Amino acid sequence: MPGRFVFQERTYPCPVELTLGTLQGKWKILILWHLRTATLRYSELRRALPKVTHKMLSQQLRELEADGLIHREVYPVVPPKTEYSLTNEGRTLIPVLTAMQQWGLRYHQPHGEEATQP
Repeated sequence: MPGRFVFQERTYPCPVELTLGTLQGKWKILILWHLRTATLRYSELRRALPKVTHKMLSQQLRELEADGLIHREVYPVVPPKTEYSLTNEGRTLIPVLTAMQQWGLRYHQPHGEEATQP
């Protein structure tokens, strides 16, 4: 395994740190999770993530777009319409997100909790 990974002017000692650095942020993984099955408008993402602030959601979406994981489409209509979808690179994370979901379901059960899937 190579010793260092450079991505967007940042150096990471291993690929796991690069992955964590790219997905770092309280909401990024959840945004990607909700976009895995559909293109969503900003307002739909806000409803799907009711605890996220407008500022934080906007920031996380900008960072995901800058990293090439999501695509932002702005339609020139009034009122403005903006849709978000996964890019091809973003879609490569679906198996990782699904594995995280499955791990969470398995981890949850031995602790006596009743699991519910979204």
